Amino acid sequence: MSDDETMEIEEDEWTGLSIQQGAEVPVSERLAPYQTLNSTEGYVFKTDYETRLRRFLCIGTDGGTYYTGERDLTRENAGCIVRMINNGDGLKVVETIREFSVENKACKANPIMFALALSCRSNDPTTKEAGYKILSDVCRIPTHLFQFVKYCQEMNPYGKGWGRAHRKGVSTWYQNYNKKKEGILMLAHHVTKYKARFGFSHQDVFRLCHIKTTYDALGYLVSYICRGKAATENQWKMSWAMRDEGFEQSELKKVIDLLKVFEDAQKCTNEEQMKRMILEHHLAREHVPTGLLKSKEVWGALMRHMPMTAMIRNLGKMSSLGLLESDSFGEQITTEKLKNEQLLKAGRIHPFTLLVAIKAYSKGKGELGKLEWQVNRRVVDALQEAFYLSFKHVKPTGKRYLLAVDVSGSMNVPVMGTPIITARDAAAAMMMVTVRTEQNYDVVAFAGGLNSLTKLAISPQDNITAVLEKCSRLRFAATDCSAPIVDAIQNKKLYDVFVVYTDSETNYGSVHPSQALKNYRHISGVKDARLIVCGMASNGFTIADPEDPCMMDIVGFDSGAPGAIHQFVTGTI
Repeated sequence: MSDDETMEIEEDEWTGLSIQQGAEVPVSERLAPYQTLNSTEGYVFKTDYETRLRRFLCIGTDGGTYYTGERDLTRENAGCIVRMINNGDGLKVVETIREFSVENKACKANPIMFALALSCRSNDPTTKEAGYKILSDVCRIPTHLFQFVKYCQEMNPYGKGWGRAHRKGVSTWYQNYNKKKEGILMLAHHVTKYKARFGFSHQDVFRLCHIKTTYDALGYLVSYICRGKAATENQWKMSWAMRDEGFEQSELKKVIDLLKVFEDAQKCTNEEQMKRMILEHHLAREHVPTGLLKSKEVWGALMRHMPMTAMIRNLGKMSSLGLLESDSFGEQITTEKLKNEQLLKAGRIHPFTLLVAIKAYSKGKGELGKLEWQVNRRVVDALQEAFYLSFKHVKPTGKRYLLAVDVSGSMNVPVMGTPIITARDAAAAMMMVTVRTEQNYDVVAFAGGLNSLTKLAISPQDNITAVLEKCSRLRFAATDCSAPIVDAIQNKKLYDVFVVYTDSETNYGSVHPSQALKNYRHISGVKDARLIVCGMASNGFTIADPEDPCMMDIVGFDSGAPGAIHQFVTGTI
């Protein structure tokens, strides 16, 4: 818990204005030096196009709201991109797209692919050329490429739009694998793992982009995908007759052999044979025929090289097959991985992801379908240990926080976007993230009398059970989203970030939260004070002013929301 001395300021440092005085400042007067005059002669916090671009790339909208559910992306909700390109800032758009993709700043891939497609489909030749140049950096797997192709095609109102630049750009994406060590082997893995997405297959894309190849590893792979093995071998007979002594060690030979492995895998009906192929060639689940995906032996082989995120997601499946029985090898390898700090860090596993996994696995059955399993207590314990270990790898922001949580009975409802946990569990987990990673914070609850706040004594030593128990003891009050800000003004407290956690019943009292935040900035001198309202069980509300770059709504809550919050607090968006 932060020391009161670090959060309070002296009387002579405070402007001395009351909340009533602050609320009376008309919009026709400037509250802060960086406000701008809008079309109705009122002063507002200006959100420039670049800020809107960064918001769009991170959360999928250029306003101030992160939506859990999938929403259609259109030119209208990415208008900032079009305006920047039209204003001659197309290269800045492309640079920012690459930054958000390569540095993993985006919550979801969709906005990144949409923005890149919009850039490549622009009428500005410089922007278009720059967009296609970063295609391989941004579209790292075929799924991304297929989504990019889909967006490009939807944006052309006059037809499918496979012009020269587009054909060359997409062809180059495949050809760039040649620049990597054993890159065509990697491409062979990718095209057989991600065969088709978004209505496109590799065969479709090869045909549409008119890819040009020679008698090399890439050429063989393209021919194999488009024409099949028999036709390819027949076409390549003359080339093979001219093999040199180095053919046996060439990438072409390795690609031919690997494609034979994938063919054999698809035809395989023997568990032991499939297991050997997985272990020898690191085959993915997608390479395994459906009939063998119920095999304990096959999953036992898959789990040895399974990435952390995939392992956590498939704990129920592996338990249902008996792979995680007490004192088994599967139990040992799984619990060791979950307790490995370096693997958690390398996998960028957020505490919220592990909380969801704990809740899902502990139920002993899936949300959909008929999958059931015997819960292994040691795996649950390892997940809980991983949950607390993962806090060490959340980067602190160094900001001053006031966290305000709804403690009403309505918080015991499923989270929109992650229905396996409740809004109260999600709120407790997210409060713990801040308490365990930040130095300066206060926590209050909407509890006591009408529109009142009660201080919550939460420490880094508390676990989630203790946090929930402290919240359950309180008599709840209405969730007035402006109350924490008003309280900070009245008690002369300095904060950089106000966060409200509620279910869906967001409200405000005598002053709107946006106005309360403006008052706070003016009175306290914290000119970029931010407000985040998380309506975790909501499917739609609006608190944030879209023209204010320092206000954000979270509608629903999923594994991408913590990342959006971090990017917002640190000023990235």
